[in-house]
Amino acid sequence: MNTRPEDRPLAATRPLYDVIYSVLREHIDDGSFPPGLVLGAAAVARAFRSSRVPAAAALQRLRQDGLLRDFDGHGYLTGADDSEPVRLDLGEAGLIVPPEVDRTLRVRNRRERIYPAVEHHIARALPYGRFQVNESAVAEYHDVSRTVAHEVLTRLERTGLVTQDINQRWYAGPLAEDGLRDHFEMRCLLEPIALGQVMDSIGRTEIEERRERARRAAETRPTLERIERLERDLHIDLILRCRNLQLRETIRRSQLVIVAIHHSFDLYRDSAVISLMVAEHIEILDHVLAGRREKAMRALEAHLRRSLTQNIEIVRNLGAMPEANRLPYLTAVPL
Repeated sequence: MNTRPEDRPLAATRPLYDVIYSVLREHIDDGSFPPGLVLGAAAVARAFRSSRVPAAAALQRLRQDGLLRDFDGHGYLTGADDSEPVRLDLGEAGLIVPPEVDRTLRVRNRRERIYPAVEHHIARALPYGRFQVNESAVAEYHDVSRTVAHEVLTRLERTGLVTQDINQRWYAGPLAEDGLRDHFEMRCLLEPIALGQVMDSIGRTEIEERRERARRAAETRPTLERIERLERDLHIDLILRCRNLQLRETIRRSQLVIVAIHHSFDLYRDSAVISLMVAEHIEILDHVLAGRREKAMRALEAHLRRSLTQNIEIVRNLGAMPEANRLPYLTAVPL
């Protein structure tokens, strides 16, 4: 990717969404982008080699600053209201990343590449007990440096997924009933607020697509992939668009327990329970489509409270940890 000759250093410690925001804002302010350029989270994430979450957060902040406007399709448009939509690769549209930012992104991307996998692997082990997480083995398994592995585990420590003892050893788990209740209580309190915040900024077409996906899921055999997609459609892709960054991060930390128990739906599948979950998602999306904010928020809270009881029952009845979940960097230790 091209880089601007006028390099202005950006601290490597800045949040990634803020780095992306700054670069995009510079291009919008100086007119580098053509009027009507379509900016979506997926395209921005590709251009900056990041995940969609920081890309979406940067775009939402630009919209709040009045630099972007909503697009009937997916994403946002630059320029005045009468600008016709222009779909271009961001490189072709004139995106130039400053050298310092480009170097920072390369380092971050090594972390970003393995972080979701490590997070997922550790989270899904939590219901099965307490585990020591071997930092060197994380590095070897994911073919990264020990430094990158340490940064990933440090980031997971900030989410509460792992802890470090006085001897610098990393541990994860267990996810007991009390912890599960605490996480769901936070979600019941905060996710409805976040949904209320984002309802006005979500295009009708997008909601209809997600509702149609839920309707099709209700008529087909439930699989782990379909369940995770429906959960992501509502609880992550919609709710985590809320404008309050602290609210978003707090919700996400409590949502990690979803990963810990999702595979159990596949192991202990109860078609009636899954059908109820899908029906509740459809009800929530129907309220969003109709603009019934308070009803959508109440339906979401009821869905989460009912899900807590179901998930506690799953955790109580878990058997031995599946072999597929056993990784060389996770070692079971006594409680």
